[in-house]
Amino acid sequence: MAYRVNLASDLRQRAVIREKIQSETRDALGQYPVEERTVDVVWCGVIPQTGSLLTGRAAETALSRTTHKIIVRWRPDLRPDMWLVVEGEIYDILYIMDPYHDHKTLEIFCEVRVGER
Repeated sequence: MAYRVNLASDLRQRAVIREKIQSETRDALGQYPVEERTVDVVWCGVIPQTGSLLTGRAAETALSRTTHKIIVRWRPDLRPDMWLVVEGEIYDILYIMDPYHDHKTLEIFCEVRVGER
């Protein structure tokens, strides 16, 4: 049984992969500040997994700790300290899985960063 029949049809959204790096130039204090950098822009598929309501709140509250699985083509350079931006929503990477270890796709399990866009 094939894991994915047609990968291209599953990857319908664009994701910007971002990371924090140390700057090569010094700031006014003589330190090397941390900057955000775009690693790449890739096609992805976003699949909602779970979500939990804020505790002690009434109905109609926003979900917190909402997790998603984002599927991308396999790449060796993704790390859990990176994050993805898909349609303005920021997804922090929790862990990365290479299903069946076949280096065709990556399943990136993420958590939505609440309150930022």
